[in-house]
Amino acid sequence: MDSIRAMRAFIRAVDLGSLSAVARELNTTQPTVSKIIAGLEAEMGARLLARTTTSLSCTEQGQRLYLRARQMVEAYDEAKSDVRGLIERPEGRLRIAAPVSFGVLHLNKLVLEFMEHYPQIEVDVTLNDRFIDLAVEGVDIALRIGGDLPLDVVARPIAAYERTVVATPAYIRSHPAIRRPEDLAKHAYLRFAWLAQGDSLTLAHRDGRQTTVLTQARYRINNSLAIREALLAGAGVGLAPDWLVADLLENGRLQRVLPAWRASPHELFLLYPPRRYQPLRERVFIEYLTARFANR
Repeated sequence: MDSIRAMRAFIRAVDLGSLSAVARELNTTQPTVSKIIAGLEAEMGARLLARTTTSLSCTEQGQRLYLRARQMVEAYDEAKSDVRGLIERPEGRLRIAAPVSFGVLHLNKLVLEFMEHYPQIEVDVTLNDRFIDLAVEGVDIALRIGGDLPLDVVARPIAAYERTVVATPAYIRSHPAIRRPEDLAKHAYLRFAWLAQGDSLTLAHRDGRQTTVLTQARYRINNSLAIREALLAGAGVGLAPDWLVADLLENGRLQRVLPAWRASPHELFLLYPPRRYQPLRERVFIEYLTARFANR
């Protein structure tokens, strides 16, 4: 059996969720693809795909093979191109993960622009605020903002965003003045729900001074887009990174409160597996995002 051909068919079956779709893509028949998959299952000694009349999914053994087979086929293709001296084209499927709010506000537009430059690349974007395991979930590249970084991946910093306290002009006019960080304790405070420091807020002045304030957070939200909307609604004051509210500060819908004070910045990282053969589609995407954020 041609193991590389069989693994290609298996990978595409998982990607597309249909043996018929794989057959159309490979310009063959569905029974032929089914026979190829069956041969691979016989070689592996395990059932790889669970099939019904309407769906197709990986078994536990199939998921493990899928992750390794993708890496093997990609390494084989790169080695073949290297031996033949061929000019590799950026093509294939790229799987990206990112936080929800950052993905909606920034990544989505950048990915669409990237796809215009590279029409042979397909992109799957998963937006999720939880930390993911790239290898387990089959993700090629992940964007992560702050937090502890896993030790088994390459983490490339590509941007840093200031974090300041903001509110609407109307809220600032209609509530007691905020002249120093301690004044924040008298105001309705909006914050992300999962912060390790809870209601405590640590700010640093541009002259080097630092202080910690215990805020009164009556509203805690587990989504940054919801915090953005609540701030715009005048529900209170909140600490927000520039990636979340820069456009609102620029058009005056929000204003910085205590502009001389900052919290620790949000750092944006690109995460990807450390491997010798990195597909060209991954390399060009990493270079593209790095260049785009360097120009901001």
